[in-house]
Amino acid sequence: MTQIDIADVAAPPDTFNFAQHLIAANAARAAKAAFIDDVATLSYGELAERVRRLATGLRALGLKREERVLLLMQDCNDWPVSFLGAMYAGLVPVAVNTLLTADDYAYMLEHSRAQAVLVSGALLPALTSALIKSDHEVGKVIVSRPVAPLHPAEVEFESFLAAHGPMAKPAATGPDDPGFWLYSSGSTGRPKGTVHSHANPYWTCELYGKRVLGLTEKDVCFSAAKLFFAYGLGNALSFPLSVGATVILMAERPTPDATFKRWTGGIGGVKPTVFYGAPTGFAGMLASPNLPKRTDVAMRLVSSAGEALPAELGERFKAHFGTDIVDGIGSTEMLHIFISNRPDKVRYGTTGWPVPGYEISLRGDDGGPVPDGEPGDLYIHGPSAAMMYWGNRQKTRDTFQGGWTKSGDKYIRNADGSFTYGGRSDDMLKVSGIYVSPFEVEATLVQHPAVLEAAVIGVPDAEGLTKTKAFVVLKPGASATDAELKAFVKDKLAPYKYPRQIVFVSDLPKTATGKIQRFKLRDAEKGDA
Repeated sequence: MTQIDIADVAAPPDTFNFAQHLIAANAARAAKAAFIDDVATLSYGELAERVRRLATGLRALGLKREERVLLLMQDCNDWPVSFLGAMYAGLVPVAVNTLLTADDYAYMLEHSRAQAVLVSGALLPALTSALIKSDHEVGKVIVSRPVAPLHPAEVEFESFLAAHGPMAKPAATGPDDPGFWLYSSGSTGRPKGTVHSHANPYWTCELYGKRVLGLTEKDVCFSAAKLFFAYGLGNALSFPLSVGATVILMAERPTPDATFKRWTGGIGGVKPTVFYGAPTGFAGMLASPNLPKRTDVAMRLVSSAGEALPAELGERFKAHFGTDIVDGIGSTEMLHIFISNRPDKVRYGTTGWPVPGYEISLRGDDGGPVPDGEPGDLYIHGPSAAMMYWGNRQKTRDTFQGGWTKSGDKYIRNADGSFTYGGRSDDMLKVSGIYVSPFEVEATLVQHPAVLEAAVIGVPDAEGLTKTKAFVVLKPGASATDAELKAFVKDKLAPYKYPRQIVFVSDLPKTATGKIQRFKLRDAEKGDA
């Protein structure tokens, strides 16, 4: 177990509203750019004004303290206004994934009992379908940047703001009051409504954004992960606004070319100094023929999360751009990263060291601690843990255990105190009686110059014993054989770990965050059996 004291960090006061906290922190920066999206620039002064106007408008609809507001919006300047405006009013924004189906949104409307919806015009058809499918009624739909004429129950975002004056003072919320929800995606079952307090983003800002990443008001931040993700929310809202930095927002998907356009100043001539991505995205960018030169970008800091970063990827990125990728692990339940490398201390192949203020415990199947070098289930104790899963008592009890949060990951603690990812607990394989991490095999495969991505699962052989099977995506124009890749892995890992079968595929199933969905590969194997 590793514990670091946070006595030097002041706790939020008894009356604490996170939206007001950010507004007050930037009161002297009224003219400075807070957000730059695909259409306009929003200054800190304009942000504060619009947040307070939206708060007034939402309360004028008759919404009461702690009632939920669904936020289904592409990344744009209206997103932080909507999120913070709801919190300022003492309401609870429920930020949801923009890539889901109408059925998903119907479930989320009913589950959250949202009383109003803030939605991008481009996403209004999906919301309309969800409202038709759902028995739940919402009072008002507020549409950002509509693309078609609106119906009577819908109002345009700008008109809504213009019709209301700024709220005089924020709702007198406390640090432990519900602040917002994020839905935690799972491999099975419905997504879980993860409830976070007003204080939780404060702690992630203080402990990670400031003390680990070292963000300052001089930074320009750009996140490939969208704002509705816990990772993106910290990257592109909580962290930069806590120090007065500027944020570039992008509505479109973070393809390599779309990302490169922002890196090189294609939006307003502003280049990001901080970029937040994920390993899948970095692999695609490094394989792109349009990869910018080192002299074309201004990045001083690059962050990665969402899945473990293969050492080979980090090393190739550093060789090209001269900047390390700072890898870490976080979760929706903990709001942001709790184990991380440091900008000045990167050990590729590991997730790094505990973030100050967080305790890490690795436990065996019996619940007891495991020694260094052996895999154990990852538990975290820290001040940003979610309050609960809404309406799901059993899952809440399973995950949040006496101050500790069970992550569902396997990790190994190294002699230097760093931690190495072993895979999701339900992805771990036992081959010849020994645990094998799919990630370790995948990370080895992607070191081959022809391999872009790989996913490894366990399949039973003729005797019913578990063997590893790899699904491999090759780089465009590259070639490799089954035997060649098996020999490559045998040369680098213990012999029992090499994949007994290799299948070449054009792509891999992934979540909206880019995480590989191994369970879909396993399910497909069962279907073929």
